Order: sequence, then C-alpha cells, then structure tokens
Amino acid sequence: MMTLKRLFLLGFLLLSTTQYAQYTDIINSNRPGESMSAFSVGKTVIQAEGGVYAVREKHDLLRYEANGFGTEVDLRYGAFFDQFEFNLNTQYQYDWYQAPLINDTRGGFKQFTLGAKYLVYDPFLKEDKPNLYSWKANHSFHWDDFIPAVAVYGGFNLQLGTNPFTFDGDAKISPKVMVITQNQFGKHWVFVTNILADKFTTKFPTYGIIATMTRGFNMRWSGFLELQGYKSDYYADTVFRLGAAYLVRENIQLDLSLGKNVKETPSLLYGSVGASWRFDANYETNYKRVNKKEIKDKKDKKDKKSKKDKGKKRKDEVELENTK
Repeated sequence: MMTLKRLFLLGFLLLSTTQYAQYTDIINSNRPGESMSAFSVGKTVIQAEGGVYAVREKHDLLRYEANGFGTEVDLRYGAFFDQFEFNLNTQYQYDWYQAPLINDTRGGFKQFTLGAKYLVYDPFLKEDKPNLYSWKANHSFHWDDFIPAVAVYGGFNLQLGTNPFTFDGDAKISPKVMVITQNQFGKHWVFVTNILADKFTTKFPTYGIIATMTRGFNMRWSGFLELQGYKSDYYADTVFRLGAAYLVRENIQLDLSLGKNVKETPSLLYGSVGASWRFDANYETNYKRVNKKEIKDKKDKKDKKSKKDKGKKRKDEVELENTK
C-alpha cells in the first residue's frame, strides 16, 4: 500500500506540472508526420495544421487501382491549463477507382476524430545549468535524456455520411486512446512515439505504433524520418515517411513529405504539402512575461515609497521632539 508520504509526493509532482508553462516562442506542430507530440499548444492558444496530398493505391491480386487527392485539417486548442488541449483531426479523400467492370469515383471522410491530450510528466522542468569549469561536461551525453515526457490521449471517431474507405458495419462512433512519449537528445534531435489502440470496441480493432525522429538543421529547416506499424484483422501494414519543414516566422511553418508502405496488397504511395499556423495573441493574459522595464518600474515605485515613509518618519520625530 502506498504510504501517505508517497501520496503527498505524487500529488505535489502532478500539481507542479500544472503550474509550469509549455508555451514556446516558436510554433510546435505535429506536421508533417502522423505522430502526435507530447506537449500541448498552451492555454488559450489556437493552432491550425493542414495540407493537401496526392495518393496512388494499387492492388495486383484484386486488380484494382485508385488515384486521387485529399485534405488534412487538424485544429488544436489549449484549455484550462497549459498541459491540456482539445484537438480535431480530419482527413477527406476523393479518388478515381478502377477495377474489373468498375470505373467510378469515391469521396468521403477517411478520418474525423475528436479528442483531448494531457501531459502527465515533463522531465524538462529541470533546468540544466552550465558547468562553468568544464566544456566536456556541457557537451557530453546525458543518460537522463532517455527519460521522456509522457502524455495520454483519448478521443472518439465519428463516421460522417457514407464512408467508402472502411469496412462494412463499421461503428458510427468508436474510441481511440494513445500513450505518447517524447525525448529530446541534445539541442537538435527529438524522438516521439505514439502507442495507440483504435476502434477497439468494434469487430476490427486496430493497434499500432508510430515512431518519429526529427532533426533540426538550423533556425529555419528541420527534417524527419517516421515509421508507422498497425495491425488489425481488417488490414495491417507498415509505412515509412520522410520530409522536411521550413519555419517562415515564429507562428507559421511550411512542410512537405513522402510516404510508402511495404505491402503490395495494396501498394501505397503518396506525397503531401502543408502549413501550420498559431494564434497566440491571448496567451500573455495567462503567462506573464516580466521584462526589465517592469522590474525597473517596480523598483522605482518601491524606492519612492521607501523615501516617502522615511521622510514621514523624520517629520514625526521632529514634531515629537518640539512637544517635549
């Protein structure tokens, strides 16, 4: 049984995470990969991430081929506190489908998911202070980099209208849950993993993992490699992705990516271009930035008050002496 001391310590750690701001000066987007980062956008921050993609699908055994395009739009909103966000993930596809005796078009939402994410543990709260006496200590490998930030996600899929991209009898509403981890190795490498269970209350549940390694090359450019594997009685596959992102300004990012699966039943090839945009004008009301001018103004007011109090005290002492 957990002792009272341990319960108090656990409660303190959870409370301390809710008091720490996750907001960063530069936009933090989930694009162009498919994984979700552990960190939220920050309280009152609105972020939109979207793109268009082209896809080619070919199945030699069933002798069908589909070529088309689609849109991906994700909306994120930080609510209640900095570690929590609501998000909406959507994907709409339209393609031309050809098979023996069939030549038709298809269109519909492949994905429409509402969910929420909460950061459970943040190892980056600990600020590493530089060692003033050792260059090697400041640039050496740290084993605690393997301790990841951990978040949990829960949501539900909605099937809007007729969906030609899923199995017959798919539920109109189904759950989706994830455990998300994120490591930062040095100043340039970030490693994110998503372990997920999707539609696990239906007759064809899907379980999978997404692992994404991102490398920052400079203040503007970054690249990524991603591996996604998922397994279901309806469909199982492994997909590799690579791509790059360009930071236009602090709140705008452009991206592009390519993806290819390993199976031939069917084979998939697609490319995507997109952008991410963050609206954070309201964030200052929750995250107070104290600059040098504010500190100086407070110090001047304090000094004036102190001088006024001293002057009043001296006046009172003189008046007291004159009455004696």
